[in-house]
Amino acid sequence: MQFTHEHREIQNTLKRFIQDEINPHVDEWEAAEIFPAHEVFKGLGQLGLLGLTKPEAFGGAGLDYSYSLAMAEALGHIDCGGVPMAIGVQTDMATPALARFGSDELRAQFLAPAIAGDAVGCIGVSEPAAGSDVAGIKTFARKDGDDYIISGQKMWITNSLQADWMCMLVNTSEGPAHKNKSLVMVPMRENGRLLPGIEVGKKIKKIGMNSSDTGLIYFDEVRVPQRYRIGQEGAGFIYQMQQFQEERLWCAASTLQSLSNCIQWTVDWAHERKLFGATLADQQWVQFKLAELKADVESLRALTYMACEHYVAGEDVTEWATMAKLKAGRLNRVVPDTCLQFWGGMGFTWENKVSRMYRDGRLASIGGGADEVMLGILAKSMGLQKTPPRR
Repeated sequence: MQFTHEHREIQNTLKRFIQDEINPHVDEWEAAEIFPAHEVFKGLGQLGLLGLTKPEAFGGAGLDYSYSLAMAEALGHIDCGGVPMAIGVQTDMATPALARFGSDELRAQFLAPAIAGDAVGCIGVSEPAAGSDVAGIKTFARKDGDDYIISGQKMWITNSLQADWMCMLVNTSEGPAHKNKSLVMVPMRENGRLLPGIEVGKKIKKIGMNSSDTGLIYFDEVRVPQRYRIGQEGAGFIYQMQQFQEERLWCAASTLQSLSNCIQWTVDWAHERKLFGATLADQQWVQFKLAELKADVESLRALTYMACEHYVAGEDVTEWATMAKLKAGRLNRVVPDTCLQFWGGMGFTWENKVSRMYRDGRLASIGGGADEVMLGILAKSMGLQKTPPRR
């Protein structure tokens, strides 16, 4: 896959916005453990960056997925992991199924404002006892006339402390675990205030991704019209699995620039750092390790680009997207850890950018499906598992 002039222009536009409107505030947002999502998303919406692949009828650009991948990669210029993740939730995790399977009414009510940056969305899948095991969710929606009455809880939900709506995976019947779930659009706030029956259990304090708000949300008899369901009842698990292809490609692409930055920061530091009458960069071990890390990142780039090219061609890329997600998670651990070692004591300080990557990057092997789940999917595709993994 080759980026065109149009891909590069989108990346350049986003990079300018990051330099002017995001990076000057990152340290402040990291300390506050939240960033102003409505303000940032509005700016991105005005630039047309929140709906690159979404239908033009609802404010999107109608482009193919390679443009979303280009945007994900450019988000790596942000000096933290939390803000890019929050943006990715809006563009590539909470909205793909809505855009693809939602009714025109739903897309006008929820998708169009999200593309414009007038509404913040979140994706409600994980629960306290169901993270990577999507089939194990317990939140239930019973029918009452033309409505659903939803009760349960969702945990580890990015953007949820500010979100206007949640795209929720919820049990809508007592049937088999893979056939009893639906995706339902659940309004969460009106004029900034939580709607009746919705409560923030707590703001979750994390070891990284600090600028991204993450919540435990309770739902107690929350009434939602059944027409807010995305597509067919009982098809939610399938829709969510399809959505995961884009989510995992996004996760891989979003690491490429930040991993490259981490290596380059360390190369620059190695030229400056003096020890034993030479520089750190003069040490062959340092040279070889940084060269190997660069080769690993470029290998991930090639895999991710190849998977995207096949996805744009209409192929099922579950296997390749899973591989890319797995390797991105591993490199997000190995690269910052190796680089931090070369920074020595400076790498162990809180303000160091490599230190921040070390903390933020650890999530990539957990969120969006843990490494072990990715390995299970790959083992199944290789004919090594007789029973399919549950995600």
